[in-house]
This record gives sequence, structure tokens and C-alpha cells, in this order.
Amino acid sequence: MIERARKTAHFRLVIVNGKAYVEKYKQSIQTRDKFTLWGILQLLRLYPGRLPDLELMFDCNDRPVVRARDFRGPNSGPPPLFRYCSDGSSLDIVFPDWSFWGWAETNIRPWSNVLKDIEEGNKRTKWKERVPYAYWRGNPNVSPIRKGLMTCNVSDKNDWNTRLYVQDWGQESKQNFKQSNLGDQCSHRYKIYIEGWAWSVSEKYILACDSMTLIVRPRYYDFFSRGMVPMQHYWPIRDNSKCTSLKFAVDWGNAHTEKAEAIGEAASRFIREDLKMGYVYDYMFHLLNEYARLLRFKPSIPAGALELCSETMACSAKGTWRNFMEESMVKSPSDSIPCSLPPPYDPPALKNFTDTKVKLTRQVEAWENEYWKKIN
Repeated sequence: MIERARKTAHFRLVIVNGKAYVEKYKQSIQTRDKFTLWGILQLLRLYPGRLPDLELMFDCNDRPVVRARDFRGPNSGPPPLFRYCSDGSSLDIVFPDWSFWGWAETNIRPWSNVLKDIEEGNKRTKWKERVPYAYWRGNPNVSPIRKGLMTCNVSDKNDWNTRLYVQDWGQESKQNFKQSNLGDQCSHRYKIYIEGWAWSVSEKYILACDSMTLIVRPRYYDFFSRGMVPMQHYWPIRDNSKCTSLKFAVDWGNAHTEKAEAIGEAASRFIREDLKMGYVYDYMFHLLNEYARLLRFKPSIPAGALELCSETMACSAKGTWRNFMEESMVKSPSDSIPCSLPPPYDPPALKNFTDTKVKLTRQVEAWENEYWKKIN
């Protein structure tokens, strides 16, 4: 079954007796594969000897490929394939993305350090003193939905309460990323999260900003986003009427400043407390342990596979890539065991949770409909 996942996989990872081995199949985008493997090596350093033997395939591209509709028969089990996101019609296994250990190509430091930078940025400007508009900076050319967002920018004809900026990564690289410091991008009361080609790694940075996050209805999810609740952690934005939806969200927030500020603070607290690096490692630990329990064979080292070692990887890297590996390297084993894995939702509780999220989104949409009805 695992072999069937090789079709799109970038690498096979095997862990035997606490050591990691990799068999690479193709080059990933930038160095996604290298920093993903680096993250797994840090997990082994944090909890030495605690991970069981296992074997998995990892696809470093954006969009999920294991479609549930292709595996409806009684004996048509889907191939287990790890990646960074999935969606409601796919069965890919979600894993923390490479940027938790640094995104060297865009000069975004490892998550622990970026989070500190954002926290310092939050302190510089109190919420009520921030610019009372919705802010977004990114590359609109990766998807039609982002190009559609740019039509909501302020113009001579319309002001949809947005301030949208194109991020030219090529130009930023030439200027040493002077305009890309994430700690400096918490100056607006509202920040927009919108997907790109699939989910976007920008999500965690946006949510950490203390601003009320306006999330354009997403299709994809990563490993943590399904735990968030509308009106508690973010404000939902329609994907088929973005401009009007954004204008209403900002007008509502500016008319209910205490509530809007509280939503921003709740999201930031969720990111600081539930997405701190220790819990990211614990998620990885439990995910790989539960996955290993399902294997029906004894993993073995493939012929030609290379053993991975943190010191060797870091020493062979250069420049920013090496700096980020050194910053994110686990220096010593954990003094404590991983957090306890809570029991799974029972079906009624899970349904209640998802129904609540749908109900809250519809409530916001009803308010929005009433708002525009009065204006028009």
C-alpha cells in the first residue's frame, strides 16, 4: 500500500532503531524537502528512542492528491501519503510545513524566533491605535482567488476598507527583504488570510498579529486550523463576494472595537499557546506513533537510502540555510515526556463542533445581508 504513494512522493522516510534514512525520488520546490527532513531529525533529538520503527512517503507539493472518491470499495484502501495540507474530499495526512524550521528562500526565520518578532511587533502599536483597515500583502499571481482579492483594493471609485499590497519576492531578495519583516506587519486592526495555490504558510503569521483575522472561506486545511472557531478566533469572509464582505467586516469591527480586539487577541493567544514549537513536535510525535501502529510489516532500510544526521545536514548547508538550521536545532533531549494525546471526538461531539462553526458563519453572513440591505 505504501508503494502506491510513491507516484507523487518526493521522498521515502524510514526510521529504524531511532535513526532516520531517506530515499529521494525528485527535487521539491525550493528546499521544502530538506527542511521537512530537518524537522523530523529535530524530533528524534528531542525525544530520542521514543519513536517506533516506521516507513512513510512524503509529497512536498501544495495540493492534496489522494481523492476519497477513488477509494470507496471495501478493499480499496488509500495509499498513506504525508503532505502539508488536505481538504474535505481528500485523504492526505497533514504534517507541519517546512517553514516551522525556516523558509530560507524568503528569509523567514524558524517559527520560534518569528513568533518572538511578531510578539514584539504587537507591543509597538496597541490595537485601537492601529490603522482601521484590512491589510494584506502577498503574491496575487498564484491563484484566481487572490487576483480577485486585488479588485477589492482602494481606488478612486471604491473603498472597500482594504489596503492590499503586491509582494514581489524577486525584488525583495535584491533588497535583502527589508520590507518583509513579519514583526513590522502588525500595524492594522484587521489582516486578511486568503489561500494561494492551496493553503498558505502565511496563516500562522497573520493569526499571531493580535489583529482580527479576516479569513476568506478556505478550501484547504493544515494540521491546526480546524481547531479554530468563527467569531472566536477569526471573522469569516465570503469567497464569492469578497469586497462587500470585507467592507462589512471592517465596519462591524470599527463599530464593535472591544469585540473585534478580543477576537484578534484570542487568535494570537491560540497561536502562542497551542502552536508553540513544543506542541508542534508533540503533534508530530503522536501522529507518527499512531501511524506506525497501523503498519503491518517491519520497516527496513531500503538499499541505497542515506542515513540522515543533523550535524551533517547543517554543516553541508551554507548561508541562510545553515543559519536557520543552527537556529532551529534541538540542543538537548526533552526533560519531560510528550503531552498526552486526548481521546478522539465521538461522532456526536464532532458533529456538534462542525455544526457550531457552520452556524456561526451563517450568523455573520446574515448580519452582512442585513447591513447591505439597509444601505441599498
